[in-house]
Amino acid sequence: MNQWFETSLTKQQFGLALLQTFNMVSVSFILGTLLGVFMGVLLLLTRNGGIWPKPILHKMLNVLINIIRSLPFIILLICVLPLARNIVHTSIGTKAMFIPLIIFVSPYIARLIENSLLSVPAGIIEAAQAMGATNYQIIRYFILPEAMPSIILALTTAMIGLIDATAMSGTVGGGGIGDLAVDYGYRRFDYVIMIITVIVLVLIVQFIQSLGNWLSAKTKKN
Repeated sequence: MNQWFETSLTKQQFGLALLQTFNMVSVSFILGTLLGVFMGVLLLLTRNGGIWPKPILHKMLNVLINIIRSLPFIILLICVLPLARNIVHTSIGTKAMFIPLIIFVSPYIARLIENSLLSVPAGIIEAAQAMGATNYQIIRYFILPEAMPSIILALTTAMIGLIDATAMSGTVGGGGIGDLAVDYGYRRFDYVIMIITVIVLVLIVQFIQSLGNWLSAKTKKN
């Protein structure tokens, strides 16, 4: 391993790539989760039969989410990069990837959150309404706690999808592990680096999935 680092890639470069991937995933996931949870709750509230039915708003939001989710990430990335250039004044590097990653993951999370919230039994909502709870109280104290184990698994799935997207961003110079695999593994025909980057990504995904499963099970017991 040391010989590999000395002859092909420095430890500093590999560490920087890991840090870039962590930054892209963490920032995009936090902001994307805030937007996604908001949209998911709004989808639940405004649907026909919801506690705050707004058919037009629900249809518009539903169509917007479906349009964004229908685009492969690489196409979305290319389309959004000009917007990212106007916002962060660059179209390459980690900073430029935040905008397309957030746009990519937010609708994905919104749909997952909607499905999780729809799994809450209608009897719980009816009981909350019978007690005179407001719409905010129904969401905050009844629906979200009941759906929390499912929400945790949904967010785990979203984070793994986000890691896949960050790896793909390496094809356009986005930095991170994906950039490492493209520049050193593919373009320089160094298959050892390619294999190591794959192993690192697999280990990261396994850790996140295991952590999500554990948190979901713990929340369900509580």
